[in-house]
Amino acid sequence: MNATPPTPEDAAAIPAWPPVAIPGHPNGYAPERTPARDEAEAVPNPAAASEPLDWGASDGSRILGELRSQLARFVILPSAHALNAVTLWAAATHLQPAWQHAPRLAVVGPAKRCGKSRLLDVLTETVHEPMLTVNTTPAAVFRSITDQPPTLLVDEADTIFGSPKVAEKNEELRGLLNAGHQRNRYVTRVVGNDHTPRRFETFAMAALAGIGELPDTIMDRSVVVRMRRRAEGERVHPFRSRRDTPALHALRERIISWAGPLVDAAADLEPQIPVEDRAADTWEPLIIVADLAGGPWPGLAREACARMVAAEAQAEEDNPGGARVLADIRRIFFARREPDSLTTTDLLAELRSDPEAPWGEWGRAGLSARDLSSLLREFGIASGNVRIADGTQRKGYTRGKFLDAWRRYCPTAHPTAPIPAPPGSD
Repeated sequence: MNATPPTPEDAAAIPAWPPVAIPGHPNGYAPERTPARDEAEAVPNPAAASEPLDWGASDGSRILGELRSQLARFVILPSAHALNAVTLWAAATHLQPAWQHAPRLAVVGPAKRCGKSRLLDVLTETVHEPMLTVNTTPAAVFRSITDQPPTLLVDEADTIFGSPKVAEKNEELRGLLNAGHQRNRYVTRVVGNDHTPRRFETFAMAALAGIGELPDTIMDRSVVVRMRRRAEGERVHPFRSRRDTPALHALRERIISWAGPLVDAAADLEPQIPVEDRAADTWEPLIIVADLAGGPWPGLAREACARMVAAEAQAEEDNPGGARVLADIRRIFFARREPDSLTTTDLLAELRSDPEAPWGEWGRAGLSARDLSSLLREFGIASGNVRIADGTQRKGYTRGKFLDAWRRYCPTAHPTAPIPAPPGSD
């Protein structure tokens, strides 16, 4: 028997559910929701709305502006800096022959539904020769990278590196991703029944998305984007491959047409970069793309670089292990007017007394002498006998043993003493 739709009279006769009571609402009930009201009350993508910029007259600047808008249409990035960085990274994949270093894009978040996979969906349709992988074997990746490399897009990276036991099984893939950050870093494997040694390419740009942190060696080679779950009221367009892919592919073709003739120019540029060492290697392709595009992009790229690298440096310092303990010990020596040595007991008491540091809750009873020794061992620092004010000796640490590590890992960890004015200057 075929069901017939209700007539208007029938619909009017159906009792309506009462509105839902909401504590604190002026009339006690939620207002009726309509598409118009939803649109009016929607919070725009804050990263996209924060920079109403003129993208300039050059084709490159306009194309990057359009790519930025498309990313913001489907994904809410944590900041305008992150949105600009992802835009430049996607465009840089189309100039891979020019780069000495292939920056990784680490898209990480603390939980599910932060937009990580959706960002990879959009990148898949805009980057150079995308190779989207989930739990792919290292052998398959080896054989996919040639002298014309694809762009690796690794989703659910937490299933590969999420626990020490699992990460140990995927050490080969981690090594490949680390080696592929720099050109001319090959891996050799034996292949075939006769076990012939064969050299495999590793150089390729890669984006990895996952919950939690990726291995330190990968994060150190990455532009790190820390995603967040959308707040109530923030809206993005749903991504539908059949509907949205044609426009993204058309934009990708425009990026290719613009970037293709610029490979030699990109390879010859040596831009000024506001960071140093590996961070400079990682960000250089993005800064070069920005300089080639012109308009507001050179300034946006350098600001994003400085801010995002500084944020990761702060996150590393806040990490309970690693350089955090070095920075905290440096502050203790500074506060005590740089004594030649401190006993282990005094150091531990100072570390554990800081309410904003993790050391008071480290282990069962706070950071122990053994814990401290273990943390400092990786920096080549060991305790020894130190002489204290009463002339006796106790176990402790001399300031001289920290100097090299402080210079390398936390050169600005504490405020510096004011420089005295030269005699007769007042």
